[in-house]
Amino acid sequence: MVSALIISLLFIFSNPFPSVHSDAAPEPSPSTNNICIIGSGIAGSTVAHFLRHYSDDPSFPTINGIRIFERHRIVGGRMATVSIGGDTFEAGASILHPKNYHASNFTKSLNLRIKEPSSDSSDSSLGIWDGTQFVFKTIPLNPNSPLYNKIVSMANSLLIFFRYGFSLFKMQSFVDNTVGCFLKYYTDLDSRPVFETVDEMLKWSGLYRLTRRTLQEELVDAGLSPRIISELVTVITRINYGQSVAISGLAGAVSLAGSDAGLWSVGGGNWQIAAGLINSSDVTLHLNEEIESITHLGDYYELNSTKGISYACEVTVVATPLDELNIQFHPPILIPERKLQHTHTTFMRGLLNPAYFGLRSVSEIPELVGTVEAPDLPFSSISILKKYTEEDMAHKIFSRKPLTDALLDQIFSARKETIRIDWGAYPHFTAPEVFAPFVLDGLHLYYVNAFENAASTIETGAVAAENVARLILSRLSSRTTSSSTNLQNSASGGESLHFEL
Repeated sequence: MVSALIISLLFIFSNPFPSVHSDAAPEPSPSTNNICIIGSGIAGSTVAHFLRHYSDDPSFPTINGIRIFERHRIVGGRMATVSIGGDTFEAGASILHPKNYHASNFTKSLNLRIKEPSSDSSDSSLGIWDGTQFVFKTIPLNPNSPLYNKIVSMANSLLIFFRYGFSLFKMQSFVDNTVGCFLKYYTDLDSRPVFETVDEMLKWSGLYRLTRRTLQEELVDAGLSPRIISELVTVITRINYGQSVAISGLAGAVSLAGSDAGLWSVGGGNWQIAAGLINSSDVTLHLNEEIESITHLGDYYELNSTKGISYACEVTVVATPLDELNIQFHPPILIPERKLQHTHTTFMRGLLNPAYFGLRSVSEIPELVGTVEAPDLPFSSISILKKYTEEDMAHKIFSRKPLTDALLDQIFSARKETIRIDWGAYPHFTAPEVFAPFVLDGLHLYYVNAFENAASTIETGAVAAENVARLILSRLSSRTTSSSTNLQNSASGGESLHFEL
């Protein structure tokens, strides 16, 4: 239990992306079932994939063309990598759960390499820092002594059990129940409706109630002790979402699922999932082109870009958070106000300063330093990504605010390389959550990221995008009811959605 938890915590979360080649944009003109998607991350690429996948059925409307607009020079959205010390590390969304079936299927169908935590991760130690001392530490293992490691692993299991008791099992039960509800989104299409609102989607799966109360309220009712909530649970939510246990219950449960065993990522970077889906979906990709305005003109939408070009699209899909964009909508749309939680990720190659933690040697500092909720703590976590030598290591630091050079010089005794990234990473979760609709104007303007208020991960983005793709095809059809029924029949069964895309 201890090793799986520590491995998972070390690999939670994760500017350069490699680029996907874009086709030269043809002259824009209105076209039947021409679809424009804004955003090339997991949401936009998954919408494109499932539009092609489901519209292969001749009973559905033909999708003549799909355009994806990406304001940056590279695809992937919040899936990104960074290079430090000659190695590539995940800088954005970095881990996937073993039951993330869409991501798993995409990875297999695109012939991408699955990367599991390295064997070195099993030697990792965990410490919980309160700003003045470590309130809990596990015993570090010795990679050169298997027998010693077995003894220490048992000792660590006892240490964590003695501190948190049966609350560990109650926490796992809470996560398992939530994951069980989420798995309903992979059931066969005959039994899974097309959802027009996030509320409907969550109520159908049994997850809606978790968005009405805070994680702390849910865990107290589940019988977890105050100690595990204020320490271990808080460490996880601060690493995963940069927020406290005051986040909504569903976001908190998803965060805790990041401490399950079997977590994985894509070798070379998770961004390759989005790139592969775009490349295989017959998409015209517009890189370095931001959409400034969307105007409804009767039978189609006119999109105006920063390059001074107008595009006519029967359907427009916004597949990126609107919270910090300045797209002008005509007529205006109305969605609930939502703030993004910024996570400042600092990559550092150097050596930690043991004196900062009140210790005598670097070897006493745990490989993962998590933190409790305290006003004066400058960082959420520090983890070792790779050891080059005993005096040269790559680290990742999460914080809610930028870390100054003066502070980094206190935390580190030696600094060779520093990279800073400011992510508008996910919503600032609150309870009760209020959701924007999937259909923004009652016509054919869609918003995939409305689902992010529930939880923000690679897989939740894919699940929401798959639903929006079905919703588009359903609403495009002149026979809405029969089309919805036919769309439900387009898969032979639930397992096919798990393993055969």
